[in-house]
Amino acid sequence: MDTIEAIKTRRSVRKVSDQKPSKELIEQILDAARRAPNHMNTEPWHFIVLTGEGRNKLGEVYGKINQKGLEGESQENLNAAYDKGLASAKRAPVIIVVTMEPSDNPRAIEVEDIEATACATQNLMLAAHALGLGTMWRTGGAAYTEEAKKQFGVSDKGRVLGFIYVGYQAEGTTPKVPERKSVAEVTEWVDA
Repeated sequence: MDTIEAIKTRRSVRKVSDQKPSKELIEQILDAARRAPNHMNTEPWHFIVLTGEGRNKLGEVYGKINQKGLEGESQENLNAAYDKGLASAKRAPVIIVVTMEPSDNPRAIEVEDIEATACATQNLMLAAHALGLGTMWRTGGAAYTEEAKKQFGVSDKGRVLGFIYVGYQAEGTTPKVPERKSVAEVTEWVDA
């Protein structure tokens, strides 16, 4: 699949099968991710691959967040909220936690490290698509919590940029094709 075709046909795949992609495939998409452009070659990204019971590391974060605001609830309800969090992290056979640590180079700008890590994530998702895998970039409140930062060893200055769910698209599902503005609507040409 060529690059333009991959860009045009990649979709967020919300439902994947239980079939686990091989370690070699995951390493291929991570190799594509690390080739992203980054100002001053800071390489601010880090990837934590969760498989099997390792996905519980994310499930624990989801579970703790689900329990917040449930003070006074029964232990049964607290347990159910926690278990729902654990289950949320099992919706794909592989989850890649994307983190960013800003460079300590005084000339580096933090937002550029964030942008570079986002580019790396897009590379990862395009490579996965080209290799026949589906992905879904999930963020939400969980990604931006202290619980997530602590769970995945992110410094006070670092960030969790998201959780990439990876797997083979479930049979009988079709990812939604989002409406996009035309090139003319988002482009301004300045000739002089």
